[in-house]
Amino acid sequence: MADALDRLDRTVAQSANAVVGTRAIRVGVDLVEIARIETALGRSAFAERCFTEAEREYCDAAANSAERYAVRFSAKEAVLKALGVGLGGVGWHDMEVTRLPSGEPQIRVSGRGLELGHELGIQSWLITMTHSKTTAHAMVVGLGSDPTS
Repeated sequence: MADALDRLDRTVAQSANAVVGTRAIRVGVDLVEIARIETALGRSAFAERCFTEAEREYCDAAANSAERYAVRFSAKEAVLKALGVGLGGVGWHDMEVTRLPSGEPQIRVSGRGLELGHELGIQSWLITMTHSKTTAHAMVVGLGSDPTS
């Protein structure tokens, strides 16, 4: 238990250090019903259209892959909201949820999403994701440099 708390303390400290000298430019939040994503996964093109190959490999390795897909879909919709665009404003593959070796999630934004982010002053992203048995939630924060530092 102490090791887990030490790892959590280090993660919190690393996250706090990542924000020092930056400011939140835009925030996006999304909540998805896992059953809706599970139904969509039954359609042949949904996973390929919305998720990168690496995301599909990660999600498909889980016993309940719909939970992993749903939380990633929620993360992508949160990015769209933070960028101020709707569906179609950024390609689904221009947003990819990855993981650090520690397991911490990251959001990689490229293509049109990266361009829009730069126009808004976003230099990097923070992400947090969670899910229950029925819903998946994600929040992203687009960070820019602090003009006072």
